[in-house]
Amino acid sequence: MKAVALTHYLPIDDPRSLLDVELPRPEAPAGHDLLVRVQAVSVNPVDTKVRAPKPQVEPAPKVLGYDAAGVVEAAGPDAGFAPGDEVYYAGDITRPGSNAEYQLVDARLAARKPASLDFAQAAALPLTVLTAWELLFQRMPYAIDGGGAGRSLLVIGGAGGVGSIAIQLARLAGFHVVATASRPETVDWCRSLGADQVIDHRQPLAPQLAAIGLSQVDAAINLADTARYWQELGELLAPQGHLGLIVEPSGPLNIGDPYKAKCIGIHWEMMFTRARFGTADIGEQGRILARAAELVDAGRLRGTRTRTLTPIDAANLRQAHRLLESGGMIGKLTLSGWR
Repeated sequence: MKAVALTHYLPIDDPRSLLDVELPRPEAPAGHDLLVRVQAVSVNPVDTKVRAPKPQVEPAPKVLGYDAAGVVEAAGPDAGFAPGDEVYYAGDITRPGSNAEYQLVDARLAARKPASLDFAQAAALPLTVLTAWELLFQRMPYAIDGGGAGRSLLVIGGAGGVGSIAIQLARLAGFHVVATASRPETVDWCRSLGADQVIDHRQPLAPQLAAIGLSQVDAAINLADTARYWQELGELLAPQGHLGLIVEPSGPLNIGDPYKAKCIGIHWEMMFTRARFGTADIGEQGRILARAAELVDAGRLRGTRTRTLTPIDAANLRQAHRLLESGGMIGKLTLSGWR
């Protein structure tokens, strides 16, 4: 089968960083596994972090890609899907990824894709939906059905993939949402997704929040530089507020005051945790994606794909990684089809 593989940990401008390869097609699925014929994929920061230069080189090609939409080719006896089902999923970072014509994935991590979206649109959603949903509604103590009513939420990095979903989910939960963005086009994007206000994360946050009538916020999710905003968020969060994080800090953080004095909850989200550790609730990810598909098809949750490259090959994946690493992406970039 065709695939794009990492064979050396190199900068993306080196043509050896990602290569077109032929690999054996995966074996027939067993247990909970599905064999999926991949139709479209998207790129995420995790792809670029795994690919980034490192001193070691793995002995065999490594297939990246942790977002996909495709068609079930075969299903294990415990999978609960049938050949021909159209599915979407983010998969498992410990297994071969989606940048291949065929992929084995645990069915408990997958759901039927939104019927109203094509494969390229659907592939943009799984990782970001799961990250935002788990962070807001499972790590933090809120619920999508009105759990944010009467509360304010600050989303740092609103125009990225996770931020684009978090704004929408927070609005569905009833939050007053303030997002951050720094360019006219990203400001417009955040507003189009439902942010009540948008402020500039390159400027001090407190004066901008005060200007819109907020001396503090009930909750915040920082989807950008954890260390940069740490002290400022501690001062802005209300007593007994909550902070959600997804980016590993660049150095040690002081978790004492004001966090201790205010009893602020600090919540980490890692979308791959359930699959990596085989947790008892691994099927929760499939259930989240199924609920998200219902919201999409009902017109309550909007897709975030802003660009698609065709076909899925090394040249286009290198371009996608380059665009992602530039820091200028809005929403999600997907790749579709095979040559």
